[in-house]
Amino acid sequence: MHMMKGILHGWQQQKSEAATKSMVRRAIPTASSVEEATQIMRGNWLNAIEQHHLQHSQTSMIGDILDIGCSVGVSSRFLADKFPTANVIGLDMSPYFLAVAQHKEKSGTPRKNPIKWIHANGEDTGLPFKSFDLVSISYVFHECPARAIVNVVKEAFRFLRPGGTFAMTDNSPKSKVLQELSPVLFTLMKSTEPFLDEYYLTDMDETLREAGFVNIKSILTDPRHVTLTATVPQ
Repeated sequence: MHMMKGILHGWQQQKSEAATKSMVRRAIPTASSVEEATQIMRGNWLNAIEQHHLQHSQTSMIGDILDIGCSVGVSSRFLADKFPTANVIGLDMSPYFLAVAQHKEKSGTPRKNPIKWIHANGEDTGLPFKSFDLVSISYVFHECPARAIVNVVKEAFRFLRPGGTFAMTDNSPKSKVLQELSPVLFTLMKSTEPFLDEYYLTDMDETLREAGFVNIKSILTDPRHVTLTATVPQ
């Protein structure tokens, strides 16, 4: 049984990491390596978050971060590296992904503030009211039905503190690269992402406004992906 779990965890890790590498190379095709593409793509995303928080929050301090849909912890580790004094929590519905995330974190360089991992549904986390300064959701919403997107946004508003920042990065419906995909490639992409149409038809700005967010901004952080940031009113 333990061997089977180990095999499954290894397969989940390899699958997720392979998908991540493929995504970053497609997003930054001019990069000389996966590592360079990753630094550019993730750097643009993190800078957009930092700049938004500095501009729209009365305090520049980000003390508590929640990474919803953290998968095997790639985005959580980038957030912890960018904001080393913050307490970072990675949340996911898959216990297998979380097991891989925990293993990867333990095998890396020890942190002053180790990342914590929570098994929960992002639509109803059970986390305390007004307990985070930043909620990040990376490459998750294109895999969700519209009702789940709305519920996650509402839940994020509930546990963000006044002045807290919401950040989402995902496929951009306005990306020329995605719009110009050949019919064959677009059909192939949709075949693996059953909720893609629902995501593209969701007005994220309006969804955030209806939840109560202000200072809603979007920036194309690479040719394929948009980073959307917003603030909980002070």
